[in-house]
Amino acid sequence: MIEAIPDLENFISNAVREDIGEGDHTSLACVPEEDISSAYLLIKGNGILAGVELAKLIFHHIDPELKIQVLIQDGSNIRENNIAFEVIGNARSILKAERLVLNCMQRMSGIATKTRQFVDLISGYKCKILDTRKTTPGFRAIEKWAVQIGGGTNHRFGLFDMIMIKDNHIDFAGGIEPAILKTIDYLKETGKDLKIEIEARNLDELDEILRIGNVNRIMLDNFSFEDLRIAVKRINGKYETEASGGINEMTLAEYASCGVDFISVGALTHQISSLDMSLKARTE
Repeated sequence: MIEAIPDLENFISNAVREDIGEGDHTSLACVPEEDISSAYLLIKGNGILAGVELAKLIFHHIDPELKIQVLIQDGSNIRENNIAFEVIGNARSILKAERLVLNCMQRMSGIATKTRQFVDLISGYKCKILDTRKTTPGFRAIEKWAVQIGGGTNHRFGLFDMIMIKDNHIDFAGGIEPAILKTIDYLKETGKDLKIEIEARNLDELDEILRIGNVNRIMLDNFSFEDLRIAVKRINGKYETEASGGINEMTLAEYASCGVDFISVGALTHQISSLDMSLKARTE
């Protein structure tokens, strides 16, 4: 996943610049310049670990001489009092990286943990769990990385890598048919090879989409379970199907039982609790 993240180095650089500014004056004031120390990442809750590989990149961005010994890999189940890794090197460098590493890993681990819960709830069904664009500005790539670590599947990254005709697009375009036809013309004119997904708000809209065709996936938004089963039967495998709209842990399995290929869940990235952890100095 690291290779697929655009501008990862820029993200780290900007985050470091935001935190350190002109200098870590506390460490400069009271920590000897040449002090070599070690610290360990202490897990303070149960869940799925995510962000170890990112932490390594952050530490090495701060100081290439820092040594990281990984004890638990990304995607592993973790419990309170586990130690995920140890970092050894210049004490000032460790302190500079501490907060950025924790901020990223705590949120990533919270997302991975919630994603794994959703994935496990539908393990007996064929469908996959998708994330959405409901992410933290500037942090989307990291959050989507965490979804992958938790066993989920990334939806489109942004507005540029897939055509997704939603309700407002349909309304602004003047209806389903003009929205699809204008999209086809646009792709021909620009020479872009993008998949097309379109939202259906009810069975009547689904019937119109099926009549026009020329799409790759149909999003069935806020359908009842009964209508969702009818919709999947009407589509009959001709297009990929995606259920969306307020789906939670209590309803997830029943949505999956309706036979859809994908279930998109915005809550994976915008309604999560970070997993508690701390970076502790070794003093013995």
